[in-house]
Amino acid sequence: MRVVMNDGPRREAGELESEVLAALWAAGRPLTPGEVREELGGLLAYTTVMTTLSRLHAKDVVDRRRSGRGFAYSPNVREAEVAARHFRSLLDRGHDRDEVLQGFVSGLSADEERVLRALLDNGAEVDE
Repeated sequence: MRVVMNDGPRREAGELESEVLAALWAAGRPLTPGEVREELGGLLAYTTVMTTLSRLHAKDVVDRRRSGRGFAYSPNVREAEVAARHFRSLLDRGHDRDEVLQGFVSGLSADEERVLRALLDNGAEVDE
């Protein structure tokens, strides 16, 4: 969701970090800021991408290694971990946790529901 301000559309808080992480996960290899910028469509300023990567590095979400005169970045966390943390945060902010969970479960496909049931019953990973 974008919030429209007087100077044009702006991203929600954390949206750009999520997009940068998605680009890094999809690449499957370390990317330089220029490569991340291109993966995101090339419309962002290079400095915006650099700032975002620096913030993610400061949060220990990405690792960086020397690449020429700059750095190449790779994620330190799995996509599933970030999604789980995000869901947990939404659950914690909800006034009625049961309702939040019910809303989540009601949106699951039959296959997703089967996996969730197995996880809850077994407390272990489920074979796909």
